[in-house]
Amino acid sequence: MATATSEPLAFRLRPTKLEEFAGQEHVVGQGTALRSAIEHDALTSVILSGPPGTGKTTLARIIAETTNAHFVQLNAVLSGVKELKEVCAEAERMRETFEQKTVLFIDEIHRFNKSQQDALLPYVENGAVILIGATTENPYFEVNAALVSRSHVYLLKPLEIPDLKAILQRALSSSVGYQSKVTVADEALDRIARIANGDARIALNALELAVMTAGNRITLKQADELFKERSMRYDRTGDDHYNTISAFIKTLRGSDPDAALIWMFKMLLSGEAPRFIFRRMAIFASEDIGNADPRALQMVMTAQQAFEFVGLPEGEYFLAHSCIYLAQAPKSNAVALAMGSSKKAINNADTLEVPNHLRNAPVKGLKEQGYGEGYQYPHNFEGAIVSANYFPMGMESQTFYEPSDRGFEVEVRQRLEKARIVVRAG
Repeated sequence: MATATSEPLAFRLRPTKLEEFAGQEHVVGQGTALRSAIEHDALTSVILSGPPGTGKTTLARIIAETTNAHFVQLNAVLSGVKELKEVCAEAERMRETFEQKTVLFIDEIHRFNKSQQDALLPYVENGAVILIGATTENPYFEVNAALVSRSHVYLLKPLEIPDLKAILQRALSSSVGYQSKVTVADEALDRIARIANGDARIALNALELAVMTAGNRITLKQADELFKERSMRYDRTGDDHYNTISAFIKTLRGSDPDAALIWMFKMLLSGEAPRFIFRRMAIFASEDIGNADPRALQMVMTAQQAFEFVGLPEGEYFLAHSCIYLAQAPKSNAVALAMGSSKKAINNADTLEVPNHLRNAPVKGLKEQGYGEGYQYPHNFEGAIVSANYFPMGMESQTFYEPSDRGFEVEVRQRLEKARIVVRAG
């Protein structure tokens, strides 16, 4: 088995050169700008963003091994403004005295507060340091915009199964791994790669656990027993939270209940608050279905009430019920379009004065001022519709709500067309 050591397998196996780096071909594949910059020691400031275990720190260490520049590493959680300024001042001195470049790697750069990021900016701007920032968050939201604008941003993706299996195979054969003394069935290796959810560190930790538990020969059955549930990369306040809820809503809009269940249960099993999911479904019911199926909103609100009454785990039925109903329902964004058009009309209007015939006249004096004059009570007329202008004073009649030709809105459209003919006849 592996050489006796207290260091974790993931630490021992970390690549030190690009040839050993797996995945992220779009970032460091042959011919890419970043690979060329690393190989020619011509790096400019970069920010590496991506989920854990996708190679951000590894890339920084590869740069440290290949660059002729002075390499300094700081952790945003542990380093304050004082230490940051000392490192940058020393970098400035080395540049001026020895013409020596400094590459500054800052892990978890999104955790730097505004004052720390502001302190770093002048040194990045004047070239005293070449910044490599690593973050699991979206840098366009979490990192100083001035730093982002002065850096090349590279978005690393979760590793694919073939990449993870290549990393695991290297662990089995490498001199710093198991030196070919451990045998893992290909199906078991595939199982380990899949439960890692794109994270190389999780995959290697899982392999290490399997070897410690099952010994030198690992079968699919043993892997299945060890890893009944896959790891889920999810941060309820982070980028994956927003990406997953976006996928959920877009899948509902696309009328695919099967895929929508996947995204919903990913959120739920990762600890997302059911109330948040119900809230987004309630918005969807009006924004993307509206009057094409007026029961959609009622369904969500009733299901949410039932969930509060029952709780988990049986409450999952109400989430799934709502999810499937919304996905299969006829879609219409007519309500959302009408909202936008009416707000635009308000912004463009010269006045929003209420016409006299629409004003309330609860006392005699107001009635003498013309309040309520000319108002016709619709219930006194055939079909409860009369010819009248219900818009603000001086505003022409306009059409904002255009029902779709789907679901219940077919009937709504027919009824509205007849009503508008009468109402706008005058």
